Amino acid sequence: MFNSREKPRWSCHVTDSGRLVTFFTMVIFCMVLYGAKAAEAISLPSDSDLVKLSLEDLMTLEVTSATRKAQYMANTAAAVFVITNEDIRRSGVTNIPDALRMVPGVTVARIDSNKWAITARGFNGRFARKLLVLIDGRSAYSPLFSGVFWDVQDTMLEDIERIEVIRGPGATIWGANAVNGVINIITRRATDTTGGLLTAGAGNYDRGFGAVRYGAELGEWGAIRAYGKYNNRNELKTEEGRPADDGWDMGRGGFRMDGKSGQNSFTLQGDFYSGTERETITFPDLAAPPVFSTVRSANTAVRGVNLLSRWTRSLGEDSELALQFYYDRNKRDIPKLFNDTTDTVDLDLLHRFHLGARHEIVWGGGFRFIDERLIGSDTLSFNPGYRNEKLYSAFIQDDITIVKDKLHLVIGSKFEHNVYTGIEVQPSGRLIWTPNERLSLWGAVSRALHTPSRGESDNVLNQSAFPNPAGPLFPPVLVTVQGPGNLKAEELMAYEAGLRIQASDHFTVDLAGYYNNYHRLIVVDTSAPQLVPGPPTYLLITNTLVGRDHGESWGGELAADWQVLDPWRLVLAYSYTAVTETTGDRPPSNQVSLRSQLSLTRNIELDLWGRYVGASEDYLKNRLDSYLNLDARLGWRPFKALELSLVGRNLLHERQQEYRPEFIQTQPSGTGREFYGKVTWSF
Repeated sequence: MFNSREKPRWSCHVTDSGRLVTFFTMVIFCMVLYGAKAAEAISLPSDSDLVKLSLEDLMTLEVTSATRKAQYMANTAAAVFVITNEDIRRSGVTNIPDALRMVPGVTVARIDSNKWAITARGFNGRFARKLLVLIDGRSAYSPLFSGVFWDVQDTMLEDIERIEVIRGPGATIWGANAVNGVINIITRRATDTTGGLLTAGAGNYDRGFGAVRYGAELGEWGAIRAYGKYNNRNELKTEEGRPADDGWDMGRGGFRMDGKSGQNSFTLQGDFYSGTERETITFPDLAAPPVFSTVRSANTAVRGVNLLSRWTRSLGEDSELALQFYYDRNKRDIPKLFNDTTDTVDLDLLHRFHLGARHEIVWGGGFRFIDERLIGSDTLSFNPGYRNEKLYSAFIQDDITIVKDKLHLVIGSKFEHNVYTGIEVQPSGRLIWTPNERLSLWGAVSRALHTPSRGESDNVLNQSAFPNPAGPLFPPVLVTVQGPGNLKAEELMAYEAGLRIQASDHFTVDLAGYYNNYHRLIVVDTSAPQLVPGPPTYLLITNTLVGRDHGESWGGELAADWQVLDPWRLVLAYSYTAVTETTGDRPPSNQVSLRSQLSLTRNIELDLWGRYVGASEDYLKNRLDSYLNLDARLGWRPFKALELSLVGRNLLHERQQEYRPEFIQTQPSGTGREFYGKVTWSF
């Protein structure tokens, strides 16, 4: 029942916690003073529709990602955060990754204009592999590296109903790779989007973007909608201030149809996309002394299509049967590196029912077939080049009522068979106590696994080449990274606890703490240099991926929502993350987000978002300093069907580097000050 809401953002360099505290104290103080005076002058009636949801409505939002059944947030024994459609609109973001910056415990770092590194509770990277992402229940997982290509995970932001983010393991329900978190992007039903919508905008980085959607009713049966969108994004700049040559453009379209007849409901939806992304890659080249590398710019082509159908039959007031099928094809061609074509077919069955007065059972099974064809290069090769994978799974979960409306125990497990490690079991136990309607306390113990992917098992990557440190008379050095083909699954034992408090009708707090114990973490085992006779003659250093490391992480997360006045809301998110040295990853220890959503008049909105991210370090010891950022949005509705907005993002920095690549040496670039205008017309 407890929700965390958020809005706009901010950023600039900070070197100590004192300056951070001072800054946010001043911001809050100024917001309170200004908001109080503005609200007095405005004197909006209590039924103003400028704030779309009351705090009580936000607290009683239903979520489905934690247990695969609808339940209030207050009754969910997990660290849950919900980004609503209104949060997205008033934040001024133009893509899903930037929207995820709202979530405590989630780290979002832009690598360049078209790439992001996103994770929860540590272990970030372009190929972060411990976070499961779903779109309407369809997995966005890439078997290439057990992660997500964020550049192609998109839809009309106006059609997103909410984004549910579970920090912590979700493997009992969703299976392998739901290790540190689950993100479920849920779009609105076609019955809620009838009529037309047109959006268009342009700015200094988002050079041009627009979308159109139209929905129509299908009599009493249901509704259908179709959409199309396009964006063209300018290149960023390198750390030295040069053009990064990393611009991109993407076109996308799709449809959704929802219907209901008697006890049956049905959804059919699909999407297609095609785009080009510029990137600059440094390739090792032993034939190019004295630096032994070649820098090339490439036009990466991405395209794909997906189709999802879901049938649900109501078997009673608290019982249902659901069957889901989806097909997904995606293609990615990076010249001189690799060409990947992946087809995925997935079938999923779910049954929910009550057993007696105390047990609510959710069980199901699934089958996934993945057909992947990889064409490598001299830099990156895969053996075998063609592989098909079959994944069989089943799960069962029992929500046991110990004390009615007060105390629940949720136990269950996922059972999977994959082609890499065979049978895996991922159980969990969760306990939640709600002594009254304003307080919830919960705890959980879970086991989750990351199973190896092709990028870890089958690859050989020539990562870098450089002159011999002993001098120019000695042969150059080539460093390769390769998978052994017999890796075991990485294992996590997670211990979590949290509480949610509705301190008043206007203020809520959500706290969560965790301790994660990892086994068989995949790291590199470096061999002694070997002389390879030429031409060219060189020293070869082989880094073999092995699963042998142990690691620990722990931390806490806070989300607070304060309805200061009727037209004004403040949302605070804070997270602390610590890891042991053995993990190699040093995530930002502290992250703070403070958003203000203020309705100045009945048709004018002012939204601010301040964000602090602490210093971080990847496993290659690349360090990034802490920074502070600020976003602002001014929205105006001259009449109900038309909205105009001006947005400024990253206002405190001319350029801010958020991440550097690890394995494939693409050229990093920094986020800069962005400005754009947007018009939204409903018809």
